[in-house]
Amino acid sequence: MTVAIDRATGSRRGDRAPRPGLGQRIRHGFQKHWYAYAMIAPVVVVLGVIVGYPLLRGVYLTLTDANSLNSARTIGVNHIDATYKFIGFGNYKDILFGPLAYDRFWSHFLWTVFWTVACVALHYTIGLGLALMLNQKLRGRTFYRLLLVLPWAVPTFVTVFSWRIMLADSGALNQFLGALHLPQPQWLEDTFWQRFAAIMVNTWCGVPFMMLSLLGGLQSIDSTLYEAAEMDGASAWQRFRHVTLPGLRSVSSTVVLLGVIWTFNQFAIIFLLFGPTGAPDAQILVTWAYYLGFGQQPRDFAQSAAYGVLLLSILTVFTSFYFRWLKRNDQLAV
Repeated sequence: MTVAIDRATGSRRGDRAPRPGLGQRIRHGFQKHWYAYAMIAPVVVVLGVIVGYPLLRGVYLTLTDANSLNSARTIGVNHIDATYKFIGFGNYKDILFGPLAYDRFWSHFLWTVFWTVACVALHYTIGLGLALMLNQKLRGRTFYRLLLVLPWAVPTFVTVFSWRIMLADSGALNQFLGALHLPQPQWLEDTFWQRFAAIMVNTWCGVPFMMLSLLGGLQSIDSTLYEAAEMDGASAWQRFRHVTLPGLRSVSSTVVLLGVIWTFNQFAIIFLLFGPTGAPDAQILVTWAYYLGFGQQPRDFAQSAAYGVLLLSILTVFTSFYFRWLKRNDQLAV
């Protein structure tokens, strides 16, 4: 085996040059892309002020016993300094393992997980069915698209308040059920029906986004694949299973992840449907955190912030495992 050596440098031809250090790579990148860094610098500063500082401040508060009684405040012309103290991970220990851990965290966590799974499953299933329907050649397809996207176009608070009026004891829904001689549930009072109503309203609001996303994915699938499958004698179910679902894999993985994150943190629907203090057993983690920080006296800022950090941690862990699972499935598919 012959090895060629550069006479000028004494290095072997084909040897890799030593990798530059981190500081050198950063300096080289800045010299090469300084204009891009200059353009994004204002955005980074704004995000740092709007997102970064509150996040770091919230993480710090979780390590204290801050509440509305010992925080800094101004009453008239008098300024009262903060008197809360550092307690380490005491808030997390109390939330996860304290005597009231189940009532204050785990029961809401289990309901939040069920709420998220049920809503995203309904969003995807109904959205996919509607997308398949709208992808067919049918009369008035444009009108149906506009009609089905309407719940997403209407502001959320208008939609939720409309549902709240219809779900009242004497609302339109109970009147309709009464006319059919069917039971009239207490949608806004009974725990089971409160949860059922929350899932129903969130499904109404979330299906249009899933439908439009999946419809775009369906229209990007090559029609020749369906023609080839049909020529091979594949049934409608086989074409759906072996052509449609694989063709929607990238879109589905994205919209499901977004759906999980949005639903897990879906504050508006629960808050607007039941109010800040109503339906305690139907509160998900994010609305319960709001209640601890702003809906009770004294307001517990530290534990409310700790709930926020736990929410962020849960979603971060889920997203990490979700991407690993998708990557493994993609490797198996190849």
